[in-house]
Amino acid sequence: MKNIPKQIVILGGGTAGWMTANLMHKRWQGLGVEITLIESTVEGTVGVGEGTTPFIQSFFDSIDVSESEWMPEANATYKCGISFPNWSTKTGYDNYFHPFYSHVDTAQVEHFFNNANFRREGMDTHAHPDDYFVTSALARQCRAPISQVSKGQRLDYGYHFDAELLGRYLKRIGTGRGVKHVDDKVVEVVGDNKGNIDRLILAGGEHVYGDFFVDCSGFKGLLIQQTLGEQLKDYSHYLFNNRAVAIQTPLSQQDSLSSETVSQALSAGWAWKIPLANRFGNGYVYSGEHITAEQAETELRAHLGDASKDAKALHLQWKVGRVSNHWKGNCVAIGLSQGFLEPLEAPMLNVIQQTLEQFVKYFETGEFTNQYQTIFNEEVNHLIDGTRDYLQAHYLLNSRVDSPYWRECRDNPVMSTSLKNIINGWISTGSFDAVLRDNLHNQAYFKTSWYCILAGMGHFNPVSKRGSRIAARNHQKAKQACEVEASRYVDHQQHIDSQKAASND
Repeated sequence: MKNIPKQIVILGGGTAGWMTANLMHKRWQGLGVEITLIESTVEGTVGVGEGTTPFIQSFFDSIDVSESEWMPEANATYKCGISFPNWSTKTGYDNYFHPFYSHVDTAQVEHFFNNANFRREGMDTHAHPDDYFVTSALARQCRAPISQVSKGQRLDYGYHFDAELLGRYLKRIGTGRGVKHVDDKVVEVVGDNKGNIDRLILAGGEHVYGDFFVDCSGFKGLLIQQTLGEQLKDYSHYLFNNRAVAIQTPLSQQDSLSSETVSQALSAGWAWKIPLANRFGNGYVYSGEHITAEQAETELRAHLGDASKDAKALHLQWKVGRVSNHWKGNCVAIGLSQGFLEPLEAPMLNVIQQTLEQFVKYFETGEFTNQYQTIFNEEVNHLIDGTRDYLQAHYLLNSRVDSPYWRECRDNPVMSTSLKNIINGWISTGSFDAVLRDNLHNQAYFKTSWYCILAGMGHFNPVSKRGSRIAARNHQKAKQACEVEASRYVDHQQHIDSQKAASND
């Protein structure tokens, strides 16, 4: 293929840059493509993203890296799902767990769907999602999603990890396999007369030429935004949170190692708690229009208690939105340079992965031309916009009244048509599955996730009918089946310890 780029230059390291470098090298190493990654280790990376969705499993498979290799290197743990304490004030719905649905849930999830629909119709049935999924039971029992019985059985699950350590590991793997690494700062980007990027000029004086460039430069978007002129499409009227403060705390020796992310509502946003093998990652994602950075740090420290007493706080801020053309000319943006929504549900690493994998697919299919550039940009925008809708649903469905922030989130009239249809369709007496069929083509999350958030937040009409014995029996049957199945999986702490010991041998 005559259009194969001989030089691909990636600007920026971190998780996004080194994921890109490893996958592109793996796919194109036999085609004579040289991959060069430029990063300034003096400037560093954001490095606070610590959670994933289950899609990341396939990425590591694609670059031939097993979890027993990378997890100990990044102090990683397993993630069975996310709990949401205090988003709802409705009796019986003050917390719910968003599980990762797997094949082992097939029999029980139908009971959940049925009971949720009975409850939508006003019947007094148990429709809270927590009792119908094995990963929910795994989190309750502090187990990893690794079966003791069926070694070949693989659930859908995510991970918690130290982003900085994972970036270092992927860097070591990439450079060991042939990716060229340059540690320097870009001081000038030189374009050509066709609207493409020609070369990068480094602080040390070197001119780095490329046939194709990847912008992993973070929030500043040095290539896609500053050089090629892509503007962020503002989404701050959908999602109010634009700041975060992060604090690391030690693990408690008394507590079992959790396998869930906790996303607990606070006065002007929510606090994450993520268990790593060696510490907790904590943070407060909030709206800078509702509280100051100082107030947010004070509230987070009060939430964490004595564990945060001497811990350093890292403050971050961002613009909520995305670019419209992630691939423009001879440049594709991957990571924070594409834009950012917020950390809720850990969606942005998934956006990185899906953007990267879709780009590689379309670049290859189009024989390394821009033939599929428009389709690619439309698909990435669809992914981000669908993710935005699901994140916004959390805020629209909250029932808190203790602060202006939560009331304004709930009363926000700005939402997509499909999101409005889904929320209204849930409260209606018609078929919710029919509503989903009509609207999921505009969404990034599937049926189970929508049922879990709507039922988990207690977004139901008042009870008007007596519950059936069959529905009650099916609930108990599902709950027992999940608890029994979960007991067949390994203890989380023991499995992480054994991974670590094996990696040290």
